[in-house]
Amino acid sequence: MAEIRDDSALDSPAFEVRFIGESKGKGLFAVKPFKAGDVIFEERPLVCCQFAWNAAYGYLACDFCMRPLEGAEENVRRLTGKKDIVLPYPHCCPTNRNSHTQCPSCGVWYCSSTCQEQAWNQYHRTLCLQSHSHHPNHPLEQLNGAWKHMHYPPETTSVMLLARMIATVQQAEDPANALHFFMQFCHRTVNEEQEIAHKLLGEQFKGQMQVLQELMVKALYSDSVQQWLSPDGFQSLMALVGTNGQGVGTSPFSEWVKKVSELELAADEKQQLDSFIDKLYEDLNEEVGTFLNNEGSALYALQSVCNHSCDPNATPTFPHSNFQLAMCAVRDIAPGDEILISYLDECALERSRHSRQKLLR
Repeated sequence: MAEIRDDSALDSPAFEVRFIGESKGKGLFAVKPFKAGDVIFEERPLVCCQFAWNAAYGYLACDFCMRPLEGAEENVRRLTGKKDIVLPYPHCCPTNRNSHTQCPSCGVWYCSSTCQEQAWNQYHRTLCLQSHSHHPNHPLEQLNGAWKHMHYPPETTSVMLLARMIATVQQAEDPANALHFFMQFCHRTVNEEQEIAHKLLGEQFKGQMQVLQELMVKALYSDSVQQWLSPDGFQSLMALVGTNGQGVGTSPFSEWVKKVSELELAADEKQQLDSFIDKLYEDLNEEVGTFLNNEGSALYALQSVCNHSCDPNATPTFPHSNFQLAMCAVRDIAPGDEILISYLDECALERSRHSRQKLLR
């Protein structure tokens, strides 16, 4: 299962976690210099989950690490609706179907037997539906259905990420220690400094929160997580995910593009390939807009310590086409500098400060 560590284990010769103050909490600081483009650290999440609607619309990803399960050609045909598209250089497709496997009890797909085993040992033993058929009356199905009804795309998290956290604690060798580690994440319902609040924590969503809390109790109650399943505890858990959740995106087509772009080709072949790719992206934009990727959210021990800046010096990336995060410097960072990331996308960063604060809220 995911290693549950204390904050002292997060420091390294390259960076360290420091307490800044009550408003900001902790921050991550460089101990050595980094150049623009350097990888500051890489880490796997403590828990990760694909978005509910993303999975329902046929975006196929490993249920543990979110590695794409579609081939690049299959992916672009599905998203554009054009069944005659043929991608050149098929050897650049990253998908290896020979390693794919299913949970024998519920049929959930994984990219490898390693991911299947790790999921089982961390949380899936608790969450497995024990059936290949859809059972709408199963408590976990009811929970996921209620979430989808309340939270349409674009999604920011999934209630099943909370379920995986709860199951991770229940299956841990030391549940109390696992619970304690998760609670070290910031879990206030409001960040007073930037007034960031999860969109489902407002008074207008009180009834929805109650429904989700009651369904979670019905599905996963145990003494080891009872503090998370009271009304206040569940709101705290939702705030934890809303504040610390990091989006994860993977795409077999984008991986294919990256690999073919690295090929040594003649100038005319390169130009032809670039035009072909540009046209595909135009077709994709026309059909699905920004919904190109397998998307989900995850909790990362180090990334979650990084504070927000509208002028960040680092950015999270996913270079391995799975949930493994690499934090990369976007400009030079000196020893003693705080490592800062943006919680907003590139377009939002161009807006006024007032607009940015509204988006953060």
